[in-house]
Amino acid sequence: VMKRTILYLLLLLASTRLSQAQEIANPITEGSWPDPTIWRGEDGRYYSICTGLRRTLVSDDLFNWRVENHSVIDKEAWSEMRYVARHFWAPDVVTIESQRLLYTTLYNSAKESSIGVLKEVSPNRFVFHGVVTSSIDTGIIDTIDPEVVVDEKGKRVWLFFGSIGKMHRVELTRDGLGVKRGAKYQHIAGLTDKENRSRSKVFEGCYLHRRNGYWYLFASAGWYKDHTYRLVVGRSRRLTGTFRDRNGNPMTEGYATPVITSEKGDFFYGPGHCGEIFTKDGRDYIFYHCHNRDVKPHQRPLMMQEIKWDKSGWPYVEGGKPR
Repeated sequence: VMKRTILYLLLLLASTRLSQAQEIANPITEGSWPDPTIWRGEDGRYYSICTGLRRTLVSDDLFNWRVENHSVIDKEAWSEMRYVARHFWAPDVVTIESQRLLYTTLYNSAKESSIGVLKEVSPNRFVFHGVVTSSIDTGIIDTIDPEVVVDEKGKRVWLFFGSIGKMHRVELTRDGLGVKRGAKYQHIAGLTDKENRSRSKVFEGCYLHRRNGYWYLFASAGWYKDHTYRLVVGRSRRLTGTFRDRNGNPMTEGYATPVITSEKGDFFYGPGHCGEIFTKDGRDYIFYHCHNRDVKPHQRPLMMQEIKWDKSGWPYVEGGKPR
């Protein structure tokens, strides 16, 4: 009887912990936190920065976050970055060959935009290394929203980026600090804003997630400031392959499968530009920004939501909307 009682209590405790993991009070930031990136430090804590790069979010458990009013960007790095651009958007923190790197948009205009990279020289202190790619050099307008990944074999490094000038992919050097010599820029998703005035097929804010033999390309479509903005996805067996929606249509033609959407009148609206997906206690959680009616226009607090996978391997959230 005693053994049964102990077993029951252990099962009850495990069940309670799992149920608590689902209790998320959105938004998880009071202020705006657009275009988030999240990583786990060597100390076991989770960290996040966003567009602007001025503040840092810290969490001990992935669910409860606090703001630390300091930047991970070195003071000298700020001066070097300001020499290139006036605005700093959509960071992406990734580790390549044991070196933590921070990629960010360096923006003056759609025709004068680039992606820069910074190197971590001590915990959460990054120094500016230089510009990786520039719209002035390539002619790809809106060279923004970087996402850098290493392929499944751990040998090739790829940069995905873009918005109103279409989403592109290009191979980087093994250390991730520059474009590989002779590498070609390839259109991999979305139309231009001139081809698609409603922006329903214009993709930006990409994020790549590897799961069960597929690469999932998450992106945002629609107008970033209203209810048409939404999180969509396509997938490919190969990182260098064609990403397609659930029906097999290519993302290069503007097709994608909705993941999180909103409608006019919803309290939470315009979900998009997701950060990384993390697994905790057997569940997957996705981070993204979203408007709500309690905040000023264009402010986009950080949201966190459990993401699930159907029998065919496609991601979804319960109800299909932010909550």
